Amino acid sequence: MTTLATTTRRRPGLALGVLAGALALDLSGMAVLNAALPSVGERFGLADTTLQWVMTAYSVTFAGFLLVGGRLADVFGRRRVFEVGVALFTVAALAGAVAPTGAVLLGARAAQGVGAALSGPAALALLTEVFPDGPERGRALGVYAAVGAASFSGGMLLGGVLTEFLGWRSVLWFSVALGVLVLAVTRAGLPDGTGRRGPVDMAGAITGTLGLALLVVGVSLGGARAWGVIAAAVVFLVLFFVRERRTADPLLPLSLFRLSSVRLATVAALLQYTASVGIVFFAPLYLQGMLHYSPVESGLALVPMSLTVFLTATFATGRLLTKYSPRALMVIGILLIGAGTALWMTTPQQGNYLLHVMPGLVISGIGQGLNFPSMTTSGLTGVPEHQHAVAGAVNVVAQQIGSSAGVAVLVLVAATGGTQLGGYHLAYLAAGAACGIGALGIAMVRRT
Repeated sequence: MTTLATTTRRRPGLALGVLAGALALDLSGMAVLNAALPSVGERFGLADTTLQWVMTAYSVTFAGFLLVGGRLADVFGRRRVFEVGVALFTVAALAGAVAPTGAVLLGARAAQGVGAALSGPAALALLTEVFPDGPERGRALGVYAAVGAASFSGGMLLGGVLTEFLGWRSVLWFSVALGVLVLAVTRAGLPDGTGRRGPVDMAGAITGTLGLALLVVGVSLGGARAWGVIAAAVVFLVLFFVRERRTADPLLPLSLFRLSSVRLATVAALLQYTASVGIVFFAPLYLQGMLHYSPVESGLALVPMSLTVFLTATFATGRLLTKYSPRALMVIGILLIGAGTALWMTTPQQGNYLLHVMPGLVISGIGQGLNFPSMTTSGLTGVPEHQHAVAGAVNVVAQQIGSSAGVAVLVLVAATGGTQLGGYHLAYLAAGAACGIGALGIAMVRRT
């Protein structure tokens, strides 16, 4: 086993900008076309059942290929895989921007997801190479996490503004421009990245990718068809874990889960994205459907959450991580996310923004700003450096499951609420309770 590249210290500020820019590219890509869906459907004559795949095609391939992306980065070198991922994302965005048919657009969105799955785990591993363990890494993770946590809701707002004033294709052209910028400065800002030659577990890659992809598809479908797809996903995931236990060079080393730090970070990621993306999902339905906001106004209404996440993660969490354990900050962060989500239970049919909407967004935003850097740090604690990319992929997979399967569960809960508003309130209660129970569990688990 040989080292592919040696790590050289470069300009850390530029490196952080490159990595944060790539993260913003990946996560905003999940949401940036949300506001443009009606325009896309009108242009290509897509029915609602087909139109949802403009979003789902991205999330399916993103989630499905994450473990593969993490393993490839650990084997072939982080910067190399990072560049391939960003380049694929950018070319796919270009294909989507000029797509002549709906089928081409859907294919481009799927390819974007693969690109994000390649660059994401590599970026996190590169960050740990550039910034040594300690206060410097804590501050860097704070900035990185702030950009990541704010990118989803920020992408929704940006997509709404661009669609309204420049048309839906401008959304994808923006992704092209950002991707080209990230690629242009990658080599100047990032080290070569280390790699360890070894086989790539193709059987594990196939079963794991199919299992994760089918899980997201099944949850996205809903209805009776979903259960057959989810059952197939379970079969592939069982085969995947059996394979990983037996192979000498697994795609996902199961020994990672012997570390309580990794297990707790995975739970924290699942809870944060279930609750926070749940708010982002239900907020436009409430703001536009009941308070009669325009799409742009409902996007602007979420800015306080994004801003609070950014300020908390950038200026507070990095410093707090030098004094307190990631576990302690995860507990506080998850509790605040749950409290902010549950506070939306006070939203009436004709609510007041400052009184009923904004407080929950700000409290949840503080919690996200505390939890995201802490769970990222925890997810790498005790993990050998050559496995940092795959460990990062595990955390992002948990985020994806929370934002897809977790939110789907909240939608099912909302459907049992009797009235529309009552259903929303029940979903907020469920998310808040899950966060409270999860925070208690994180606090009580023994360290290993």
